[in-house]
Order: sequence, then structure tokens, then C-alpha cells
Amino acid sequence: MPNIYSSRMYRAGFVRGSVLCFALMACSYGIAAEASSTAPSPAKRELRAQETVTGVVKNLNTGEPISGVTVKVKGKESAAQTDESGNFTVNAVVGDVLQVSFIGFKTQEVPVSTAAMTVNLAPNEEEIDAVVVVGYGTQKLKEVTSSVAHVDAEQFRQSGARNPLDLIQGKVAGLQVSRSGSNPNSGVATQIRGAISVTGSASPLYVIDGIPGGNPDLLQQDDIESIDVLKDGSGAAIYGTSANAGVILITTKKGTPGQPQVNYSSYFRKDFLFNRPDFLTADQFRQKIDEGAINREDRGHSTDFFDDLVNHDNFSHNHNISLSGGSESTTYRGSVNYRNLQGIAKENGREEYTVRMNLNQKAFDNKVNFQLNMATNTNHANMLGGGGWESEATKNPTFSNFNDDGSYYYDFTSTNEFARLSTETSYRKQQTSSIDGKVDVDIIEGLRFSAFGSVQRNSYVDGSYRQLNSEASLEDQDYPGGGYASKANLLNQKYAFEPTLTYNKTFADVHSLTALAGYSYRYEMDEGQSADNRGFINDRFNEDNLSEGQALRDGRANLDSYKNDNTLIAFFGRVNYAFNNKYMIQAIVRREGSSKFGANNKWGTFPSLSAGWNISSEEFMQDVAWVNFLKLRVGYGVTGNTGFANNASRLTLGGGGKYLYPDQAYRETYGPDRNPNPDLRWETKKETNIGVDFTLFDNKLSGAIDVFQRKTVDLLDIYRTPQPPYIRENIYSNVGTMSSKGIELALSYRVMDKGDFKWSMDATASTLKNVMESYSNDVFTVKYKTFGSIGGAGDLGDAYTTFEGQQIGQFFGKKFAGFDDDGKWLFYNRNGEAVRNDVINNSRDDLNSSDLQHLGNAVPKYYVSWTNNFTYKNFDLRIFMRGKFDYEILNTTALSYGNKVWTGNLLQDAFTKYDEINDTYMYSDYYLESGSHFKIDELTLGYRFNLNNSRYFKNLRLYVTGQNLLTITGYSGNDPDFVLDTGLGNEINGQRLGIDSRGPYPNTRSFLFGVNFGF
Repeated sequence: MPNIYSSRMYRAGFVRGSVLCFALMACSYGIAAEASSTAPSPAKRELRAQETVTGVVKNLNTGEPISGVTVKVKGKESAAQTDESGNFTVNAVVGDVLQVSFIGFKTQEVPVSTAAMTVNLAPNEEEIDAVVVVGYGTQKLKEVTSSVAHVDAEQFRQSGARNPLDLIQGKVAGLQVSRSGSNPNSGVATQIRGAISVTGSASPLYVIDGIPGGNPDLLQQDDIESIDVLKDGSGAAIYGTSANAGVILITTKKGTPGQPQVNYSSYFRKDFLFNRPDFLTADQFRQKIDEGAINREDRGHSTDFFDDLVNHDNFSHNHNISLSGGSESTTYRGSVNYRNLQGIAKENGREEYTVRMNLNQKAFDNKVNFQLNMATNTNHANMLGGGGWESEATKNPTFSNFNDDGSYYYDFTSTNEFARLSTETSYRKQQTSSIDGKVDVDIIEGLRFSAFGSVQRNSYVDGSYRQLNSEASLEDQDYPGGGYASKANLLNQKYAFEPTLTYNKTFADVHSLTALAGYSYRYEMDEGQSADNRGFINDRFNEDNLSEGQALRDGRANLDSYKNDNTLIAFFGRVNYAFNNKYMIQAIVRREGSSKFGANNKWGTFPSLSAGWNISSEEFMQDVAWVNFLKLRVGYGVTGNTGFANNASRLTLGGGGKYLYPDQAYRETYGPDRNPNPDLRWETKKETNIGVDFTLFDNKLSGAIDVFQRKTVDLLDIYRTPQPPYIRENIYSNVGTMSSKGIELALSYRVMDKGDFKWSMDATASTLKNVMESYSNDVFTVKYKTFGSIGGAGDLGDAYTTFEGQQIGQFFGKKFAGFDDDGKWLFYNRNGEAVRNDVINNSRDDLNSSDLQHLGNAVPKYYVSWTNNFTYKNFDLRIFMRGKFDYEILNTTALSYGNKVWTGNLLQDAFTKYDEINDTYMYSDYYLESGSHFKIDELTLGYRFNLNNSRYFKNLRLYVTGQNLLTITGYSGNDPDFVLDTGLGNEINGQRLGIDSRGPYPNTRSFLFGVNFGF
């Protein structure tokens, strides 16, 4: 479950008191009741007459009375809560059973034996210790005042994650994770609570074991303990200008005191092609030629070009082994991971090794604690395959990949993608490493000094080669038949140092104060180079001897290099205060400076304030037996965004090309290549969040509701400038405003718990409205911007025109009105009349005269997910479903290949659904379809063996998982779930918001077998 109300962490979290969250929560408690004699006493006879029981509830360990304890008569409506002295009165008779429960204590059932009872509750230490990561430390869940979602390892998806966010896709309300397909070398697009920037970074800040800007490539799913998401500004403000898009905190597994434990886990996965584009087969193509439906050439072959790119023999596997243990003063954990991921495409895979180690050492009577984390990942990615799907699907299927003599067939109008896989190479060899250390020193009681430092290093080498017999080499006009080679490398290094001072004190048993003050220093450096050469006369050296190509000797080879860096420093503080565990308040302020900012705006301040009220602890709630826990949260916070290029605010020097000097020599020229902007600053997001956390009906139903409103001002974008006075035609500046608002819901429900059978479910839902408030200010005026290149056949421009004051993702264009008798397009003009395309007014500057209009929206209005967990004896079953609703997708495959104007292969729908078209390519709502869908995304069946008598094994679980099993949708294109639903319409990993590209990585259905055992 995506929030604090689910899973072991949720149950544990509220027990330890988390920071100001609205939640209704009930925990486990333990009670020891005083025994009574078996013979009816006068007190019992009196009890039967008056049917009233009074008593007191005390802490078993301290003997102190406990207020706010729920005392309920099992099977009846009668219930009460203890007052400040621990006293209660409830209607009951001898033979009834009292259920006594309170957060942080074990729940027990006590039979009524007397009219006056004393009940001793035993603390639940495990739940009291549960915490949630909130940045620069942890907080008790009961005290959390901001919007924080927590997902632990038990809730992770089990379909073989390629990225840590794959583990929580659909698990956190308000978090959108989009993947373009099953390509093992592709990343994910992530968005929390809508789009927040035009050109600035839209990616959340990753914090891995305290490392700000941590690299997810270093993480394997079996090494992750939990993932916490700071969704609102009141919690994320502690990270200042890095936190506009939210913060994702990832905690890795650590060692625990005790005997050494060895755990091994692995999975084996097979992907199957699913829902491929429905183009004509060779036989169908011939039939259309014979019928005269198309005018094409029959070359006599039958080739499934698309299928020739499919790796039907794909097989992926992952292996992770870890060793952990230690003593009370020293704990350790180390792990080694190997995985080999193969895509559904040929020559497309990723093989990698990861080593991770954690060491914790206590010293000086546990007053000092040292922590060390080290991790390194080495991977080799085959990036040659994975593309070419569009060109192969749309080729004349009566052609062949081969000539009659067995050589590869080439022409100048297309690329033989099948041959390319055999005659070219493209790879990346990458190594990513990190090391971080932390020391905690308890100076005096309640006062702790901590110092944290980290170093990250990411480097890779890209190489590619095209053989002499490759199509690219044979068709090269400068060096025909000569080989081509290229090589590039990158080195990225990040350094961080963050000392903090924390004070924690409770006064007079009711006043709790925690104060944090700290300093942050971060430095990042990038450098790299690239080179390519062509005209090689043999294939012996590949890309490992670039100097041998003829182009270098002719002065026509390419060489490039770069280096840049940036520095960020900050001072920050946080104060948390709680009164009697009922009323809580949190204040944060961060003062931050960055070298990226303009000379006049080097520093920014980011404050936040949030408060919480544990309503269920109030006296007036004591008789509301069906409410176990209820908390209200209110927060406001300011964060920033510095996700733009280094030196963007400065006047920089660039090459202007080689020119002939008076001495008849050609020399490079230099000049300004960027306008300076000393006023350039960060984007600023101001966000308000109101939330409720709750637990109801004897702890069966728990959840959270959040309502938020945010506004991002000073948006970063490129604006046109006059020359003079400006040097260049564009400038990077802060101008626009963007807003979003929405509602998020997360629920957990224990449906049934009877003997060997248990059934629980988790669900999330969210809705969002994202608006571009303004593109203009007093200096720059822009009424609208276009996004989302349609591409393909015809010059169709962009799909979106986003006007000031309008929603993000609005499709804008011509409204389809049908076809005339000749099959020509008809569209509605502004008067509602159906007219030919040549009289349509396409103006965007004057909407009063334009015939263009809003056609739909590409951003889903509603997101839902639903998980059902069943256990029966040793069997467990999980069914995970999710869906997106009320949005549109532009089907560009139908736009380009459902029209018989295209001279290659066509969709079968070109002769049915789109048969009326007898005109050129056209963008309109004719190709917009509802993207609403609901899918069974994952089904896992597992079995856990009883190994109580085993000398060697401590645990053993086997499981099978099916992913992407069923999609219910009316959309006719590719899997709508793989169409990007984040951003504004710009390119992200080759995707565009709401636009179903013509050649996406194929959709797959996968099956996985996994095993976990410990010894």
C-alpha cells in the first residue's frame, strides 16, 4: 500500500507516533488482567444486576495509567475510552469479553469477571520503533504533519524491476510512473502531482540512504528496504531548490544483531510478444493488389519484417545473495547481484553486476555510531536493437531481406533493419560507484551531532561500428564501402557533505520538542568527449583504432569534448513540537545558494509550516467506538527548481566556424553564444496540502485523504529577444506560472481473517487538474506555446497548443465533420458548418476568427489501483490491478498507415474503419481515441515451506508471476498504458505526452518464476 496506513510499516508507524498525519489507525495491544475466583462473588452478582463495568488501564512496564485507550465489548456496540487517569466505564455482564487496544501496545481480549477491573497493557516494542524517512532523519508516523507515502518491501511489485520505481508503480496515490515498454535499457518517466516545469527538471529528487541526488542504477530490488515519497511542499522544503518535483527517499537493507544470515533470491522471466500492430500479411497484401485496392509491386516473397526483429528466445534472470548479522555494537550486510535482462528485440539487452556493503559500528558506550555504505555497479548494455519497428512493419511484405544470391538487400529508400543487427554494433560499458559515511555523536542526553559525506562516480564508454558490408557504409556518399566507427565517454562525479545538529527533549511529559540545524555542500562535475571516423578499409579494428579511418587524414573526422560543474550550498533547520501527542507543528526553513543562479539572485529562501491534530485523542471522541484513529494535517511549503544547464545565466564563448584569414589560413572564430541574464533564478513552487489519516471499524479500514493546491511561478523557458540590444536572439529567463490541484485517496481494508484464510486489499485513487496560468510578464509576451510533434508522413506540426489559462495537454486542431462524396476531409468551422480543409482558418493568434478548437486532453483525469492479498495456510496470492480514465490518445499509427496514400504496407483498418479516406494525411480529432483502460497488471501465486525442523534452511518461498495479463480498453492502438501521461508534450525517452508513436517498443506479456530462501 502506498501510504502510512498499510503494511507492517503502517501498523508499526502509528505506534511510534508519527508526525502530524490525518489517519485513523489502530494498533496491537497486550493486556494482562487480574484473575478472579471461579465461585460467583458478591461483586459478580452485583454486576449481573447493574450490567456496568468500571476499571483502570495501566502500562504493564511502568504502572502508569494510560489515557485514550479503547475498551470495547466484543460482539456488542458498547465501547468507551479511558480518561486522563486511565479510568473507563462500559456496559457489560459476566461472560462478556473486553477488547482493549491502544496505539503502541499489544491488543488482548479480557473476559469480564468483576464490576471493577484493572487491565495492564504490554507495550508493543516493534511497533513503537517503526519510523518513516522524511529527510535528514526519521519521524514517528503518528507525528508526521506532511503528506508522506511509505511502501515497504512486502508491498513491492514482483515482476522483476528494471528500475526502483517499477517496484511502486501504482502503489502511491499521485505518483505517475510511465515506461515506454519492456526495453531493458529504457528509463521511466516520473511525475508527482502533475507537471511543474516547461524546460526545467521534472524529475523528483532521489535520496538514497541520505545521499542527495543518488543514482538509482546502484539499486537492485532485493537490496531495498522501503521507499518513502515526500509529496507536498511542507515536507520537501527541507531540500530547497532540488525538491520542486517531489522527493523519493530510498532506504536499503541493513544488518541486524544476531547469528549470520544468508539469503538468496532469484527470478527467471520470459517475455512474449503481445498486441503487435495489425498490418497486412503478405497474402493479404497480394490480395489487395489483385483487387486493385492498392497499386503496389508484388516481389514474390512473403516476409514478416516485424517478426524478424523479435527475439523469441529471450530469457532474463536475476540472482542476489546477501550476508548479514553482527553483534549489539557491530552490524553488517553485504550483497552481490547478477542480472541478465534480454528484451523482446534482438540485440537488445543488459548484463550487470552489483556489489553493496553496509557496516555499522557503535563505540564509547554506544554514544558514537559509525556507518559506512559502499556500492558499485558494472553493466554492459547492447543498444543496437530496440528500434526500427515502424519501418519494418510498414514495408512491402512481398519484398525480402535478402537478394537472390543470399546477400542482404539494400535500397536508398529504407533501411534493412534486420541486416543492421548483423553488420553493426552499438554498446555502452558503464560503471557507477558510491561511497558514503556517517558519524553520529550523542553529546549530551537529547543532543546529537551528525556528519554525513558521500562521493558518487558514474562513467561510461559508448562504442559503435558499421562494417564495410553494412548498408550505412555502402550507401555513404563520401566514403562508399568504408567502415564507420565512433567512441564517446563521460565522467560524472558528485560530492556531498552535510553536518547536522539534532536536539530531542520531552518536558513535563506533555511537551515534545525536536530541533534540527544543518549545513549542506554539494559539488557536481561532468566531462566527456566523443570522436568518430569513417573510411576504414577493413573490419579488424572496429572502434578501437579510430585513427585508421581515411576521413581523419582528409580532415573530415569529428572530435568534441566538454567540461562543466556547479556548486550548491545551504543552511537549513527544522523544528517539531508536539503537545500531549494531540497537537503537533513543524516548521522548516532552508537558505540556499547555487552557482547556476544569476549574479543578482544567488540565494533563495524556502520555508514551510505544517500542523497536525490527533482528533481521536480528544475526550469528545471517546464514545465514538468505530473510530480508532483520526488525525488532521495542514501544511504549506515552498520549494525550488534548479534543473537547468550550467552557466545558463552567464555570457559564454563559443566557436563560430572556420574562416579564411588575411594570411590565407583557415582558423576558428569565437564569439558570444548565449545572452547573459544576471537576474536568472530558480523556479518556485508554493503548495498547500490538507490531509486526513484514519483507522476505523476495529482497525479494519485505514487510509488517508489528501487535497492539494500548488502553483509554480518564475517558470524557466527560452524567450526571443531583439537584436540589439541583446547579442543573441534568445534568452533563458523566468516568466510563466503553472498550477495544479487534486485529490488523493489511499485505503487498506482487512476483509477477512478466519483461521487459515486471510484477505486484505489496498487501493489508491487520484484526480488532477493541471493549468498553464501564464507565459508572459512585463518584458516577454507569449499567448501560447505548442508541444507534441506529431511526426510521420506530412508536415502536421504539433498536437498541442497550450494557451494561457488553459489546461496542460489540450489537443488543439480541426474538428472532424465527415467526408464528401469524393472521400475528401470535411471539418467544422467556427460557425459549425462542415467545410473542406482549404477554407479552414488555422490561426492561433486570433481565436475569434480561427476554426481550430480544443479536441480533448491527454492527461488522465483519474488514476486508480487495487491490490487484493490472499493467504491460505502456506499459500499466498496477490492480484494487482490499475487503470487510467477520462483522457484521449492520438493514434499516429492510424493517421499515417490507415491512409491508402501511404505507398508501403497498410493497417488492415485502412480497408475497413478508415476506408472512406481518399485524401492526404490530416491531423484532427478523427484520430483521437479514448485512452481509458483498466488492467490486471500483476498476479503472483506463492508458497512458503515449513522449515522448522530443517538444519540448513530458515525459510523457502517459491512463486510465479504473470504481468500485463489483461487490458480492458476501447483504444485500438498499442497498449494505452505505455503512452506517456506525464510532462507537457515534449520528448521524454522518445515519447510524447498522449501521442501513440508509430514505432514503439513492442508490448509484452511476461511470466516469471522466483525463489527466495535463507539459511
